[in-house]
Amino acid sequence: MRKHLIHFLLVSVPIVCTATSAFAQTTVKGQVVDVESGEPLIGAAVTVEGTSQGSVTDIDGNFVQKVGNNATLVFKYLGYKDVTKKISQRGTVNLGVIRMEPDAVMLKDVTITSSVAVARKTPIAVSTLEPTFIEERLGNQEFPELLKSTPSVYTSKEGGGYGDSEIMVRGFGSANTAVMINGVPMNDMEWGGIYWSNWAGLSDVSRSIQIQRGIGASKLSSPSVGGSINILTSALETKTGGALSYNMGNSGENKILFSISSGMTKNGWAFSILGSKKWGDGYVYGTEGESYSWYVNIAKRIGDNHSLSLVATGAPQSHYKRYDKLTIEEWQRQKHVGIGAGYRYNATYGFDDAGREYHGTNYNYYHKPQISLNHIWAINHKSSLSSSLYMSIGSGYGYRGVGSNYSAFYGASNGVPNTTYRRDDGTFDYGALKRDNAEAANGSLAALAKNMNNHIWVGLLSTYSTKLAKNLDLQVGIDLRYYKGMHKAKVVDLMGGEYVIDTDRAKVEYMKDNVAWQNERLYIGDVVYRNFDSFIGQYGVFGQLEYSNDKLSVVVSGNANIASNQRYGHFYVKDEKSSIERKIGFGAKGGANYNLTEHHNVFANIGYFSRTPFFSGGVFLNSQSSNVVNPDSRNEKVLSYELGYGYVSSMWNVKLNLYRTTWNDRSIQKTLTSAQESPYLIMNGVNALHQGIELEFTCRPIRDLTVTGMFSIGDWKWAKDGVAGRVYDRNGQALDYNNNVVPVGSPEQAIYYTNMKDIKVANSAQTTAALGVTYQVMKGLRVGMSGNFTGRNYADYDIASQAVKATKDNPVVELVQPWRMPSAYVFDANVSYRFKIANLDATWTANCFNLFNDNYVMRALDNGAKTGGHGWEDATVFYGFGRTWNMGLKVRF
Repeated sequence: MRKHLIHFLLVSVPIVCTATSAFAQTTVKGQVVDVESGEPLIGAAVTVEGTSQGSVTDIDGNFVQKVGNNATLVFKYLGYKDVTKKISQRGTVNLGVIRMEPDAVMLKDVTITSSVAVARKTPIAVSTLEPTFIEERLGNQEFPELLKSTPSVYTSKEGGGYGDSEIMVRGFGSANTAVMINGVPMNDMEWGGIYWSNWAGLSDVSRSIQIQRGIGASKLSSPSVGGSINILTSALETKTGGALSYNMGNSGENKILFSISSGMTKNGWAFSILGSKKWGDGYVYGTEGESYSWYVNIAKRIGDNHSLSLVATGAPQSHYKRYDKLTIEEWQRQKHVGIGAGYRYNATYGFDDAGREYHGTNYNYYHKPQISLNHIWAINHKSSLSSSLYMSIGSGYGYRGVGSNYSAFYGASNGVPNTTYRRDDGTFDYGALKRDNAEAANGSLAALAKNMNNHIWVGLLSTYSTKLAKNLDLQVGIDLRYYKGMHKAKVVDLMGGEYVIDTDRAKVEYMKDNVAWQNERLYIGDVVYRNFDSFIGQYGVFGQLEYSNDKLSVVVSGNANIASNQRYGHFYVKDEKSSIERKIGFGAKGGANYNLTEHHNVFANIGYFSRTPFFSGGVFLNSQSSNVVNPDSRNEKVLSYELGYGYVSSMWNVKLNLYRTTWNDRSIQKTLTSAQESPYLIMNGVNALHQGIELEFTCRPIRDLTVTGMFSIGDWKWAKDGVAGRVYDRNGQALDYNNNVVPVGSPEQAIYYTNMKDIKVANSAQTTAALGVTYQVMKGLRVGMSGNFTGRNYADYDIASQAVKATKDNPVVELVQPWRMPSAYVFDANVSYRFKIANLDATWTANCFNLFNDNYVMRALDNGAKTGGHGWEDATVFYGFGRTWNMGLKVRF
C-alpha cells in the first residue's frame, strides 16, 4: 500500500505546483450580521462570483477576502437571502456591516435548519458540496459518486447498471446512513437502505449536499449509525428565468433538461418547475436505461409570519442490471471470447433465435414520487414552528425466475458463466431456453415473474424552536411515519412455453395435501410464490438544547420512538396477519465546540442510542415468505464519540477528526451452502468496532488556484467471537443439524457459534486519500484534475466454506480473513467554461473519469466455498469502470 500511496502522490503533487501566475489583488473586510437582531452570522460563505475562491466568517461574523479587479462578492448563509457586493476599488476596502435578511420562502428553510451543521459551531465532522461543484463535477457519474473525495467515504457501482451505485460511510452501508431530502427521511422503511436508481433525477435539483459523519446533527427520532447525507433541493429563484441543457457521453448516453421559475410576485406567489430525460446503452453490456425526472416547487408567503410551499419530485426509470460477479481469471478470459467484452461483460445479456435482446431476470422499473407540504410560522421574534407533511407513493418491479428450473436464468455460478445456455460469443442463448420450454412435458422450465413492490408512506416532521435566553435555544419536535408495503409476484413471460408450474407451492404448509393446487397450470398474470403486505409505524419525539456565545457552543439532544411491525401473508400463510411487534428505541447525544481564536477551533461529541430492528432482516425470520417472528431479535446498541480540530484562514481550511464507534447486537443472515435452496444462519448479537482518523483541507495559495485534499485511515472490524446463530430454511422454518423441520427455538434446532473477531468489514476501503486542483485559466474558464486512492479494501467473507467443517458435536464456525483487494488510484479531469450566447449566460462542462483507464477491483466476495482458499484466485469480483466521458451545455434565460 505504501508503494501505491507514493505513486499517487508523485503523480498528484506536481499538478498542485504548476501555478506560477500572480495577480494584483484587493483586500476586502467586513462583518456579516442578521438584519433584525444584529447578531453575527458565524460560518457564512463569502465567495468570489464565478470562481471557487472564498472564505467563511469567524465567530464575530468578520471576514477578510482577497479579490481581483472588478470582482463581485457573494454572501450566502442557510435560510437567508444571498447578498452581492461589487468591488471596484483597489487596495484595502472595508464594507462595514453586511446585513442579511431571512428568506422564509426558501424550501431548504422548512425542516432542515435544525439538521444542517454550521461551520465552527456544530460539534460534528461535516463536509459540504456546493452548487458549482455539483454542476462541474457530476457529469455522468451517479449521485453518490460526488462524495467519493470525502474522508471515510467509499462509493462503488456494484454491478454497473443504471442507478446501482452504493455508498459506505466509515464502513457503514446505506441501511445505516441516513439520507434526507430537505430534512425528510428517505431510507426504506422495511430494510433501511436506499435504491439510488429511484432518485435518478436528484442531482438535477440539488442545491447543496452536506454529509455528516458519525452521530450528526439531524433531528429525527431514530438517528443513523454511520452518518447522514442531507440533500437540499433548489430554492425558489428571486427572479423570473429558466435554463435549458443538453449532455452527452460514452455508451450512447444523452440527457436533456429544462427548468423555469416565476420569481416572487408582488402578492407573494412563486413557482419553479424542472424536467429532464436521460437515456443510454450503459457502460456494461446489456445495461441500457431510461429515466425522466421532474420537480415542482410552489410557494406562497402569507403575511409577515407564514409561508407555505408544496414540493414534489420524482424520477420514473427503467434499467437493466448485472448481478453476477466473476473470478479474476474469468474476467480476463472474457477479453478474448466472442464480443470481447472484458470487464464490461454481462453473463445474462443475450438474444433469442429471432435476434431479440433479452436480459433474463435483470430488469428494474420504479417510480417513487416524493411530495411534501411545508409550513413555516414565525410566531414571534423568539419562536417559530416549521412543519413538513410528506407522502411517498412507490410503484415498480423487478424480474425473477419461476418454474422447476428457474436457476437456468442464472448467468454464472461460483464466478464462472453457466454453459447450459451459452453462445460461442459468450452471450446468453435465450433461443435455446425458449426451445427447451416449448418442448418440456410440464410447461416452462423457467419463466419470468414480475416482482412488484409498491408502497404508500406518509409522515409528519415538525420542529418548534424558541429562544429561552440570550444564549440559550430550545428545539423540540415530532417525527411520525406510517408505511404500507404491497409485495406480489405475477407471471409476465412464459419464455416459449405454454404455461408454468410454480414449484414454490409445494412449500406452502396449509396446502401440503392439495396436489392439484400445487401442480396448477399458471399463465400470464397469475400470482406466484410471493404475496404479502407490510405495515410499519414509527412514532417519535426529539429535543435539543443549545447554548452558544462568541466562543463556546454546547448542544445536548435526545430522542425516543416506538416502532411497530406487522406482516400480512397471502401466499405461504393463508391470509393471516402476524402479531404486531412493538419495540422502543431511544438515544442521547451531546457535544461542544470551542473557538480558540478566529483561526482555531476544537470540538468533541458523544452519543448513545438503542435502535429498533428493521422489518426485513430483523423482526421477521424471513419477511418474504413467513409471518414467524425472530425470537432473538433485539435492539442494536451504538456508542460513538469523536474529537475534532479545525483551522481556517484566508488561505487554508483544515479539519481533523478522530472517532470511535461500537455497534452491538446486530442481526446478520448468511447462507450456509452455495446451493439454490441453501439453509441460512441468523446470527444475533453481532458486535462491530469502527474507529479511525480523518483529515480534510482546502487551500487557495493564489487567487485562481484551489487545492483540495483528504486522507482517512480506519480500523473497521467485527469484534466478537462465539456469536450464536440459529439455522432456518427459506420459508423461515427452524431446522435441526440434519435439515429436518423442528419448532422454532426448540432444543433440537441447530445452533452454530461463529468466531468472527477481527474479521474486517467488507467492500469499504479503510484507507482513502484524495488530491485535487482547480485553476481558473482566464475569466470563465476553469480546469481541474483530481486523484483518489483506495486501499485496505477487503472482500466480503463467505461463511459457507467454513460452515461445512462444523458438526453437531463441534458447532463452531471459524472465519478466515478474506482476500484483500489491490490498492487503486484513479484520476479524473474536468473543464468548465462560462460565457455569453446572445446575452444569455451559458456554461459548457466536460469530464473524463478514470483518465488513465486503470483497471481495479471495487467489490469482491470470498468464494472459498469453491476451492477452500481465500486468495485472489478464489474471489469473485466486480471491476470498476474504465475511462468514461461526458460533456454538456447549459443556457440560462
